[in-house]
Amino acid sequence: MASPITLYDIPGDVKGTAWSPNVWRIRCIYASTCYHDTLWKLTETTRRRARAQTRRYALNYKQLPYTTTWVEYPSIASTVQSIGAGPTSTWPSGEPMYTLPAIVDPNSSPPRTALAGSLPIALYLDRAYPDTPRLIPEGTAPLQAAFEAAFIKAVTPHMQMLIMPVGRERLHNASKEFYKKARESEWGGKMGEWAPTGSEARARDWEGLEKAMGVVKGWLEVDGQEGKFFMGDVPTFADMVVGARLMWMKTVLGEDSDEWKTVEKWHGGRWAQLLDDLQPYADVNV
Repeated sequence: MASPITLYDIPGDVKGTAWSPNVWRIRCIYASTCYHDTLWKLTETTRRRARAQTRRYALNYKQLPYTTTWVEYPSIASTVQSIGAGPTSTWPSGEPMYTLPAIVDPNSSPPRTALAGSLPIALYLDRAYPDTPRLIPEGTAPLQAAFEAAFIKAVTPHMQMLIMPVGRERLHNASKEFYKKARESEWGGKMGEWAPTGSEARARDWEGLEKAMGVVKGWLEVDGQEGKFFMGDVPTFADMVVGARLMWMKTVLGEDSDEWKTVEKWHGGRWAQLLDDLQPYADVNV
């Protein structure tokens, strides 16, 4: 039996679940059970957060045993370097950018594989464990990558303004100030002024996000049919990209919040149904 893979994730004060949207993508692969121009940029840290949640889905879907090592934001770079995983991008200064999620697979040869980045991890898991369900069907890697980029670009301008300030409060104290400073540097302005509760800015962002998700729904129905998943009856990487973002919103806002209940009703309940369909792959192995 394979030894457990180690998944590196970001902790939060959310009972019974994980916080990071980027790590969620990979986690679901494993278990056996303001309008400033800068706000519209598809930044590396934005992609990083979404990829984490996808990785969580990926691990659970593949039914691979894994354990979680929790890493606070200020320790991410040093931790990723210490396990031997490479940077996933570079900062504007030219310095290497180290991000989560990351994995260490003790079952590979040479002795182990350390890797960061959701698409590289998904491709690696398909190669290393060919007898498990594929995340990226043969020949579709470029399309899956293009979909990820298009989806994140479509939803990011509004979703980040709505969710990040609330998400900060879900973090441990060790990460809160680091997260706030990093996001304000990335997006500009003061986080508390982006889209405060009851503001016109918040209403505009919710309207914009609903429209963006409507565009994504249109992609699903381009052939006149609406399948269960993006490529039919079986989930793939693309479904986990979307599901990870939705799970992030649900976790941060709270499943009983008025805002999340509104999202569940969008587009005939399409996105609530996707989360339900991905639920078998949503366990958090610690």
